[in-house]
Amino acid sequence: MTDRTLAAEAFEQEGEILDAIEKWLERDVRPHVMRLEHADEYPVEMVEQMKELGLFGATISTDYGGLGLPAGTYAKIVEKIAETWMSLSGIFNSHLIMAACVERDGTEAQKALYLPRFATGEIRGGLALTEPDAGTDLQGIKLRAVRDGDHYVINGTKTWISNGIHGSCFALLVKTDPSATPPHKGMSCFVAEKGPGFTVSKKLEKLGYKGIDSAELIFQDYRIGADKLIGGVEGRGLQTALGGLELGRINVAARGCGLASAALNDAVSYSQIRKTFGKPICEHQAIQLKLGEMATRLQAARLLTYDAARAYDKGERCDMEAGMAKYFASEAAVENALESMRIHGGYGYSKEYHVERYYSDAPLMCIGEGTNELQRIIIARQLIKRNPI
Repeated sequence: MTDRTLAAEAFEQEGEILDAIEKWLERDVRPHVMRLEHADEYPVEMVEQMKELGLFGATISTDYGGLGLPAGTYAKIVEKIAETWMSLSGIFNSHLIMAACVERDGTEAQKALYLPRFATGEIRGGLALTEPDAGTDLQGIKLRAVRDGDHYVINGTKTWISNGIHGSCFALLVKTDPSATPPHKGMSCFVAEKGPGFTVSKKLEKLGYKGIDSAELIFQDYRIGADKLIGGVEGRGLQTALGGLELGRINVAARGCGLASAALNDAVSYSQIRKTFGKPICEHQAIQLKLGEMATRLQAARLLTYDAARAYDKGERCDMEAGMAKYFASEAAVENALESMRIHGGYGYSKEYHVERYYSDAPLMCIGEGTNELQRIIIARQLIKRNPI
């Protein structure tokens, strides 16, 4: 079979998957978004439908029952879903980062035990990194894991954890050696299932990103088997988490594209309906300038996102590419959302239209999976490293 034939088959498969996603969104998601968003209600039925579509196993290898999709196809799925309701993409993104941590760095026993159950959505969860005093500076975490025979005892708090309430298992970043220098050598990552000593203290209220649960997690003498240490070796936790975040940043970039696209599409439609001074506002040069900038910004964000996905699929280090995509696409989402709101005028500020939701959701993309300030530092450092003199 030739490379051209394989490429054609992959393209056809991607088209079929995206078509199925689009039909699901039109039939089962779009009609309910406003109600669920305004109620900040967890979309239980949609989560079950996502299980059936295989989204919880989207990037998990077929060897473990997943779809084994390349990051490029995954990014297109995320963009399409985020264009309709961004919150849904977060429910399976955090879950798939957890799965990527296990698949890339876990022991064979851990992979065999967890990945098939992650792929079906039987076990759902996410990534537990952030703490009250440690977000961007992950080396500053304080959650402590102390070895006790064949177990570890964990104490501390995690916060802003996606799927914290409805998820049951998390890739949990801890300190196993607080005295290590540099600090990352004393960090480890566990596959932590909820149980005695692992509780959810509260749901965190947010400006946007409704529906998906963000929570604070409390660990009080939580005992976990040493066999749950990802990779079976202490001191590799930060590398495991950062490896998973490469996929997460591609997801965030794709979400940014989805929001930027939704904001543009709504603006294009509204500008042809709304009239001022005897003609549709799309005929006014001031509006045309906004639409032209929004469309160009979206296309540039997409190209950066697909470039990062290609690097990820090749198995290359792609923190620079993923950082560029995440940074640019999230800022594009913010700018397009604001411009769409301005084009809609007073209606853009109303909860009767989707535009106010785009405007509330978009800023999260500039913060989540590493702030955009951090992304620019990563880009610069990699730029220097790749171009020594």
